[in-house]
Amino acid sequence: MRVAVVGATGLVGTVMLKVLAERGFPVTELIPVASEKSAGKKIQYAGKEWEVCTVKEAVSHKPDIAIFSAGATTSLEWAPAFAREGTFVIDNSSAWRMHPDTKLVVPEINASEITAEDKIIANPNCSTIQMVVALAPLHKAYGISRLVISTYQSVTGTGAKAVQQFEDERAHGKSENMAYQYAIDKNCIPQCDVFLDNGYTKEEMKLVNETRKIFSAPYLRITATAVRVPVVGGHSESVNVEFIKPIDLTEVRNLLTAAEGVTLLDNPEKFEYPMPRFAHDKDDVFVGRLRIDESNPNTMNMWIVSDNLRKGAATNAVQIAEYLLKAGLVAR
Repeated sequence: MRVAVVGATGLVGTVMLKVLAERGFPVTELIPVASEKSAGKKIQYAGKEWEVCTVKEAVSHKPDIAIFSAGATTSLEWAPAFAREGTFVIDNSSAWRMHPDTKLVVPEINASEITAEDKIIANPNCSTIQMVVALAPLHKAYGISRLVISTYQSVTGTGAKAVQQFEDERAHGKSENMAYQYAIDKNCIPQCDVFLDNGYTKEEMKLVNETRKIFSAPYLRITATAVRVPVVGGHSESVNVEFIKPIDLTEVRNLLTAAEGVTLLDNPEKFEYPMPRFAHDKDDVFVGRLRIDESNPNTMNMWIVSDNLRKGAATNAVQIAEYLLKAGLVAR
């Protein structure tokens, strides 16, 4: 099994390698890919040393699977080149998510939609993944009619430069290498990604558009506010969910307890609820603070937390690769 990881030396790429090893994915030949300046460097994986190559060189190796985490520009240019060689590409960027011919996959929800012809498969945005994993069983039971979302997103979602800014500010009160327009330590920045013409950010509209696509609900009413917070370890979301059918909280808890990839942590009397420090380095989506919205019929509030580098990126991608094996789309 030849597996390429494009962006192997980056923040998400490093976690992808970790998750592949942890889950025992059957890699016989690893093809770590990075920029030309990193080509020739060595990385450790599964007790062996592997040489980093360029993306052009990686295409010539004709890997069975290529997992991309190198940005939309790289994905748009090189994913089709891998696909032409018969490689299944699992792309973690925004490049292919809303393309009408590309599947947007969260394995717990819609992996069965993948076919042999789907050589490029899109990994959703991190904040979308954790939310839809928690909402999917409830949507199936009651039918969602509207979502009001507020996110509280870790600096790791921006990348290594943002983490360094946060650490510099925490240690020294300032940073010489700013990823954000403002200080992030002891602050909240109500902007994730760039602003669009409608006044929302790209991150907020990803939550809208990707959720609609994953749920095959193009007219689902959704509004979102995304905020960057001084946290390392995971994204948190406050989600107000309005349903078509009446809901029962006991049944909601039972559905979430039974849901694949979900851990229900909802015991406020004992101060038990999801937090990024509990979700860090774990693969599950944690859900709590369940309560009826007393201002609106058939509506509830919930708090959703997950490690954005794992289930929000690397783990979801590796789970897609595992499905390709399980479904016989890639030969072991």
